[in-house]
Amino acid sequence: MSLLDQPHHDGSPLYVSDSAPRLGDIVTVRVRVPVAAGFTRVLVRVTPDGEQQFVEARLDRRDAHETWWAADLVCHNPVTRYRFVLEGGPLQYAWLNGRGLHLRDVPDSSDFRLVAYAAAPDWAQDAVVYQIFPDRFATTGAYARPAPSWAEPAAWEDPLDQRRGHLSRQLYGGDLDGVVEHLDHIASLGADVIYLTPFFPGRSNHRYDATTFDEVDPLLGGESALTRLCAEAHARGMRVLGDFTTNHTGSGHEWFVRAKADPDSPERGFYFFDAAGGYVGWLGVPSLPKLNYDSSELSRRLFDDPLGVVRRWLTAGLDGWRIDVGNMTGRMGSQERNHEVQRDLRVAAVRARPDALVVAEHVHDVSLDVDVDGWHGVMNYAGFMKPVWTWLRRHDGRGEFLGAPVLVPELPAELAVQTMRDFTSRFSWRTLCASFNLLGSHDSTRIHTLVGGDPARVEVAVGLLMTMPSIPMLTYGDEIGMGGEFGEDGRRPMPWDETRWDTTILAAYRALIAARRESRALRGGGLRWVHAEGDAIVYLRETATEVALVHCARAAHEPVVIDASLLPGVEHARTAYGPELGISGVGVTLTADRPRVGVWTWEVA
Repeated sequence: MSLLDQPHHDGSPLYVSDSAPRLGDIVTVRVRVPVAAGFTRVLVRVTPDGEQQFVEARLDRRDAHETWWAADLVCHNPVTRYRFVLEGGPLQYAWLNGRGLHLRDVPDSSDFRLVAYAAAPDWAQDAVVYQIFPDRFATTGAYARPAPSWAEPAAWEDPLDQRRGHLSRQLYGGDLDGVVEHLDHIASLGADVIYLTPFFPGRSNHRYDATTFDEVDPLLGGESALTRLCAEAHARGMRVLGDFTTNHTGSGHEWFVRAKADPDSPERGFYFFDAAGGYVGWLGVPSLPKLNYDSSELSRRLFDDPLGVVRRWLTAGLDGWRIDVGNMTGRMGSQERNHEVQRDLRVAAVRARPDALVVAEHVHDVSLDVDVDGWHGVMNYAGFMKPVWTWLRRHDGRGEFLGAPVLVPELPAELAVQTMRDFTSRFSWRTLCASFNLLGSHDSTRIHTLVGGDPARVEVAVGLLMTMPSIPMLTYGDEIGMGGEFGEDGRRPMPWDETRWDTTILAAYRALIAARRESRALRGGGLRWVHAEGDAIVYLRETATEVALVHCARAAHEPVVIDASLLPGVEHARTAYGPELGISGVGVTLTADRPRVGVWTWEVA
């Protein structure tokens, strides 16, 4: 059975009547079943209060190629899990869940989900995020001053100092007014959300070791510079996200200094001290003492206080937060407060700004930490970035496989897509759409380096980034072909001399972001896989009124032929990106003689 011959359901509006229900609401879910599959009966299995029940689906409509079935589900619990059971035909019996069709019983981990907790803000669906590492993006030179004792000043054109212990101390002097000066560049890409890595003072260029949460680093221009940046961004219709380390502070943080000096201080309870005065550092790093959420006073200062970290800076102009090390926050040995911290943080965020977005860093399986009343989404490393890397990798070096001490494997399309489906099936469609898809970040190998400097493969990676569900995020310099073997190596100063830019890659970013912005299906449609084998990946993004067909090839491959009758309206397709669509007779033929991307859209009745 081919992929288009299989029954299909996802959480998009084409299949789910309400993506943001309240408890007690009735939601209609629909499934499309190809006539050729022969299924004659469909039920939906739900598990209210932990016990399975079955809801008979009704025939919704039918044509020559497929039958649509519908069922009404009650949102009895905050998370309603469901899957379809299909009867009849040569298969007789099958389950359909987020991973696809199964001819045997399967666990519940990949069941579809309806979530009754508050949803992400509407603007997130249309967002394209541009990540900035403030010290390395742009400098006005306005805040030149004697460097702090920890810093090793560098000129903008100096190479990175790769010696051990120097990478985090090398200070290039980027500032927030420099970001303001280059907002037109960001806007010209089509990006409309700026995500700043930390702007709090620290003892490193990355500033994840905050010494206070009460001010913006004067080296970046101070609070007035952040105010100017937010105002200028908002005037262009752009938004700004901050970066908050809920898991730890720096050892120079004012709280930690008081905690060490006075065992009777309230700040002592903010950290994990032992009887001898030793403390827990994040992953054993002594400069990053871990926060202890058994302290109610810590939670008050972070979340409840209007002048606390989360609420103060949202009130000052930020539109949301990216949460650093979200997966480890509130977890230490027998302590398990992660979901509690998530909830408190989101309550605080939306109290300060009702349309705030909260997205957390999480590198591996996120299924135990999402679809609760916490983060809206996560950085989708496991369900997007890592499988894309394994499909497109062409790099002779080791690279950095996000902490795994192994080579990035090179895998065929079918395994990359299976990985995507496996990880993203374990949480709701709604959470997927509020998460960041990314090809790399300030913590990883640069995509240009990972694909061996091949701009055509970078283009294919960008094609996947801009046409898949979720919020696309790129890191400054990706759009001009910046390289980097590992995270710190990728944190090079942005070269503003345009003669050093790869304009082919820049044009691909601009055109593919434009294609996403112009298509309802690419921004908010469902995802139906068509083909995944070897060097080719093909899928559909679908709404009730528009369809987008996407073809990504990492190399030349044999033609992929699709029965045109399975793509109603394809004869009216327009090219959104790439070559003209090959339609002849009753087939749509997708070919590639090299790495390439094709995107075509058409209206449906």
